[in-house]
Amino acid sequence: MQQSKYLKWLAMASTIGMLFILIGGALVTKTDSGLGCGRNWPDCNGSLIPKEITTEVLIEFSHRLTTGAVSFFIVALVFWTWRSLGHIKEVKFLGFNAIFFLVLQALIGAAQVLWGQGDFILALHFGISLISFTAVLLLSMIVFEVDTKFDADKVFIRPKLKWHIIGVTLYSYIVVYTGALVRHTDASLVCPDWPFCRNNQPFALPYNMYEWVQMGHRLAVLLIVIWIFYITYHVMKNYKEQRVLYIGWILASLIVIGQVLAGMLVVLTKLNLLVALLHSLLITLLFGLFCYMLMLVYRSDRNSK
Repeated sequence: MQQSKYLKWLAMASTIGMLFILIGGALVTKTDSGLGCGRNWPDCNGSLIPKEITTEVLIEFSHRLTTGAVSFFIVALVFWTWRSLGHIKEVKFLGFNAIFFLVLQALIGAAQVLWGQGDFILALHFGISLISFTAVLLLSMIVFEVDTKFDADKVFIRPKLKWHIIGVTLYSYIVVYTGALVRHTDASLVCPDWPFCRNNQPFALPYNMYEWVQMGHRLAVLLIVIWIFYITYHVMKNYKEQRVLYIGWILASLIVIGQVLAGMLVVLTKLNLLVALLHSLLITLLFGLFCYMLMLVYRSDRNSK
């Protein structure tokens, strides 16, 4: 059954809006604009509309404004899909997660502004927003009937691939957290070289906590790259007839290559803002793809029964 074009427009606007929230949050962090509105929330420096506009105020206030506006789109999308697509089991679960984690990330952001929080807590902020984005993305894919176009409703995943998908998705969240921790501890440029912290001392242990955070993230990335390449090889060898898996994992390999290159350029360009935002965008898309594969695992289990 073809979905309403208005529902599709709403789904697209919600997904793009959530992407702006994620990238906007990363921009706030990377430009140190978190206190652009002072210790005030939801107002900005004592007024609903800031009277004095600086770069930090513009970035922080725009992020808050975007979050507020997109929230209405997401709530509308969730209730519309519950009403028109409620017979699809994943819809209500995804809708609940979209709203719950959107509110949670907004509250964590507000708490940081009002009272301040430790780096290890702040690093969760991006990951929580990521879950909300992924829920909206998967809802939109259902609205656009992507499953039908790629025969994903008939997918069958054997146990070996199933556990790899579950494992790499959970592990990717750890990689996301370590990356966020690098940003929030100001460890992005603590290592002057790449891929080692100091290429003239490749096997030297990190000297301090910041180098441990940076090199721990790089090690986590190396492991997930190897894991993704192995899964892609396995899928290309054993799942050629299932296009959604075949194309999906080739795409995952391409995205993770781009992610590694972007991470390298973050260091070599001394934290170029556009490169850093591209880095955040690519991990967002990769995590969204992983979660779609996770949904296919659920579909496969249901089909096998």
